[in-house]
Amino acid sequence: MIERQALTVTQVNLYIKQVIARDELLNNILVKGELSNFKAHSSGHMYMSMKDESGVMRAVMFRSAAARLNFKPANGMKVIARGRIGVYERDGQYQLYIEHMEQEGVGDLHAAFEKLKQKLDAEGLFSPQYKKPLPKYPKCIGVVTAPTGAAIRDIINILSRRFSYSDVVLYPVLVQGENSAESIVEAIRYFNETNLADVLIVGRGGGSIEDLWSFNEECVARAIFDSHIPIVSAVGHEIDFTISDFVADLRAPTPSAAAELVVPSQEELRDKFGNVYRRLYICASRIIERNRMQVKYYSDNTFLKNPMAKVDDSRLYLDSVYRAFENAYTKVLSDKKQSLALIGSKLNALSPLQSMERGFSLTKGKSGLVKSISQTSVGDKLEILVSDGSINAVVEGCEAKTYKVQTK
Repeated sequence: MIERQALTVTQVNLYIKQVIARDELLNNILVKGELSNFKAHSSGHMYMSMKDESGVMRAVMFRSAAARLNFKPANGMKVIARGRIGVYERDGQYQLYIEHMEQEGVGDLHAAFEKLKQKLDAEGLFSPQYKKPLPKYPKCIGVVTAPTGAAIRDIINILSRRFSYSDVVLYPVLVQGENSAESIVEAIRYFNETNLADVLIVGRGGGSIEDLWSFNEECVARAIFDSHIPIVSAVGHEIDFTISDFVADLRAPTPSAAAELVVPSQEELRDKFGNVYRRLYICASRIIERNRMQVKYYSDNTFLKNPMAKVDDSRLYLDSVYRAFENAYTKVLSDKKQSLALIGSKLNALSPLQSMERGFSLTKGKSGLVKSISQTSVGDKLEILVSDGSINAVVEGCEAKTYKVQTK
């Protein structure tokens, strides 16, 4: 039988809080560790955990203290924090209230992340030339994630609502902890060996860098790169980046976003098909109406009633066209003959031979046609052309004279 008075949970939490508050060491303590589960709230407060190889401690840094930081905290950083240990009465948990924090160095996980990222990038695993396009209308979508949790529920809900014509096949895997990377690799290889899916979604919900570390393992990165099936990486929240994101054919900020990226919207497709149907209907209606009017025209035309009359009309028309062509051809030919004769007479009048018939002659010297006495010298041989032949002569002398044409 317990004789002492029992304390309530609240009284115990309050007592522990008072005990810790009286401890001088805990009221001004320096703690070093690696940041994890870091979150910067919109209020300006910062919430996080500090951890080492074998322990984890919750911590908070209020806005007034956070405003004095000269660096941006992030998961994986090693820091030294100064503050006090306090108890949050409602939850009965203690945490470090940080008043000042300095960066000690980059955490081991962050360093490993950067090292592997640089290695794979140098090998070309992140190169855009290896990115495979996603199928427009996948018949089957493979999902590699944990069988429980928000990620798979969100993916299935969005796929069923957005494009209900695709099948979804889940390959349940471990997404954190021991053997999780091997589990993810096995799932990717299974889909590639069986060709069961047209596209794969590989990922999980949000978490700390430790929780997401399976997707930073080299074996997972190489399995994604070797996959002939296009892979969408959907790990964590929008601010989280893993090695898988860089290797995958497409990175989605969340699992829900991945589900929207791999399939089209069936509502949008219905609208598009509806517009195509309406255009086809209008075109078909116009063709039918045009053919209907042609049928009506030919049914009313005398050609169908008396075909020989149409043939006789065509013969008369062709005969009239032939006669018109013949008359036009004869006239054009006559006009051309007259024009040619006129041109010939003009050319004949201008011909030097005509001038020679009238008593004129042409004189040729050593430099060609002689037009001036300056072109000849005494003793030069000349050839004088007349209408019925040529005369050979030798220059004995030259006399300059001016001939004027007198007009009345």
